[in-house]
Amino acid sequence: MANGLYTFAPFITPCHATNSTCLRLSSQHALPIVAAGIPSLGMNSLDPMAMRQVKAVQAGLKMEFKNTIVRGLRNCKVLELRRFSHKTEIDLKCSVTLIGNYSLNGKLLVLPIEGEGKYKIKIQDVIVKVALDIEELTSDGERYWKVNGFKQTANVVGRVQFNFQNLFNGNRHLSDPVHEFANTNWKDIFQEVAPPIVNTIVSQIVDETIKFFDKVPIGQLVL
Repeated sequence: MANGLYTFAPFITPCHATNSTCLRLSSQHALPIVAAGIPSLGMNSLDPMAMRQVKAVQAGLKMEFKNTIVRGLRNCKVLELRRFSHKTEIDLKCSVTLIGNYSLNGKLLVLPIEGEGKYKIKIQDVIVKVALDIEELTSDGERYWKVNGFKQTANVVGRVQFNFQNLFNGNRHLSDPVHEFANTNWKDIFQEVAPPIVNTIVSQIVDETIKFFDKVPIGQLVL
């Protein structure tokens, strides 16, 4: 915890909880600064973001994504930020690109799929809504926010493009129809493949937010 005499986040404009315009503009201004990482606050980069591993089994599909780099979060648009006594909600509109290594085995909706290699997923205009469960703590006479948990939803209003190299050991006769199917039915595929990925991305954002709240007193964030 930190001494309140020093301004740890000069890029933040303190706002009243009821001033929705101030909250949105202040968080929009801070977003690319926070996304770049703030070493003085112990905060890692969120753009690019390194995702070591995402492993899941969903609807008969085994999937693993490793060594993924996520780019684009610094350009997210803050649609709204709402602050309550024990909860903060933020709605973001983002476009991101994920590049890394994948392993898939099972069924992609109705089509069999199998392969491992490099992958790229481009997500255009996803609306991410995050609700943080928050409480206040006091340390050295200063009040701080503590994040106890979060919930999130993601809905794509743009589109999603999938590219998986080396599907079916590089057999184009088998892989081309799968890519065509995936990119035509991207909305359904996103709902099947994306939840564990999105949850991991949001988890890492929340982890960095916790570091921020741990160092920056509430008095420097609110009026």
